[in-house]
Amino acid sequence: MIEVKAPCATGDKLHSMATQHIDFDAGLLSRYDRPGPRYTSYPTAPQFNADFGEAALRDTIRASNEDPIPRRLSLYVHVPFCESPCFYCGCNRIITRDKARGEAYLARLYREIALAAKQFDRDREVIQLHFGGGTPNFLTPEQLREVVDTLRGQFRFSDAPDRDISIELDPRFVSAEDIHALAAIGFNRASFGVQDFDPAVQEAVNRIQSVEQTRAVVDACRASGFHSVNVDLIYGLPNQNLEGFARTLDTVAEMRPDRVAVYGYAHMPHLFKPQKQLNATLLPTPDTRLALLQLAIEKLTAAGYLYIGMDHFALPDDELALAQARGSLHRNFMGYTTHADSDLLGLGVSAISHIGDSFSQNPRDLPSWQAALDEGHLPVFRGMRMDADDILRADLIQALMCSAEIPVRALERRYAIDFPAYFADAMAKLQPLEQDGLVRVEPDCISVTSRGRLLLRNIAMCFDRYLTTPAEPSTPRFSRAI
Repeated sequence: MIEVKAPCATGDKLHSMATQHIDFDAGLLSRYDRPGPRYTSYPTAPQFNADFGEAALRDTIRASNEDPIPRRLSLYVHVPFCESPCFYCGCNRIITRDKARGEAYLARLYREIALAAKQFDRDREVIQLHFGGGTPNFLTPEQLREVVDTLRGQFRFSDAPDRDISIELDPRFVSAEDIHALAAIGFNRASFGVQDFDPAVQEAVNRIQSVEQTRAVVDACRASGFHSVNVDLIYGLPNQNLEGFARTLDTVAEMRPDRVAVYGYAHMPHLFKPQKQLNATLLPTPDTRLALLQLAIEKLTAAGYLYIGMDHFALPDDELALAQARGSLHRNFMGYTTHADSDLLGLGVSAISHIGDSFSQNPRDLPSWQAALDEGHLPVFRGMRMDADDILRADLIQALMCSAEIPVRALERRYAIDFPAYFADAMAKLQPLEQDGLVRVEPDCISVTSRGRLLLRNIAMCFDRYLTTPAEPSTPRFSRAI
């Protein structure tokens, strides 16, 4: 048993934190292993279609402007460039050391910012800005300042204390001076990829990164007044073993980042070409992979981190943990966030937006994104409008992912439904999970048990009307469901 804090809710409002255990049952986790969405959205991106284009996005933004109380805005900027390939990567990125490509990219990005900003009323303030990639610090601090200044000139940024300006950084290509410059621009949150400090693992995945490099950047963020620092780890990589990963976990815990994400590596070379460079014979066995996950949970919770859900841990005083306690935690394409009351506008190649009851995505390849902007169009290549059923299920899955429960009575009141009748098929799919002790089904609430905390996506899959794959257990197998 691994003790963590988890939310306990009744009705519409999360009101306390109750002690909960994570019951780590390797056999159970293996039986429930199957590919499934991470539910950073519902419906998920594969449901987007080409029928939703620029005109639909403009209409959606116009409708969101006309809401009685328009939602605040979260902005996401995608920077696709990386200087060197990491062989485990499944992100949308372009490998280059030609810094001139960054300038050319920014020229188009500024066109997109101008086109998009015209669609939004100026009274809608920006509460969150995040740079992802790729490697956002492929751009110099001066270029990043220019992007932020351009956004400030086109949108009204909030002065609220909880405003976030965050960035993903590669510690191998950033200095303490760069961090100080980013703080002066207004950045107050940073996320760093580590994956594993073990030299054999780093060599296998083509990412050589020292502890000293990483610690120096984390310390620079602290000295510069950043509110929060996140470190990303991956388990299931080639050459990974319990002894080496234990050292990595101890080193990270000693650095004391505010948040830690521990992702399971998904080996899918048929989808992600860089992974073809990996020696698949060096991947951990299924049993070792599970043991690596268990080790991460034990080490991090022993170090005082709370398990938030879906790979994420946070210190008790971090905003993620506090938001979960308040019932205001949210999950979107940027992962867990504290800004549930905002529309998300994605900018840059492959970026995804969630405006009102719609999703839209920019072209995933650079030439198509560039061509759309060169022709003066908002670069939308697919998306969808959510229907009433999508909205209901999205609300349900959001509650499950963020608070580990489904507020049955609250959903019935909110959507005027009879829950057991409306979700009869889903409840039938949920029954084997209930029998295995993953959930507790009561008239007012379906709550996730200690056995189910690591299987949130399997539970959510029961309520996903677009899936044909069952969520119940199968013959033992292990890949990427955890």
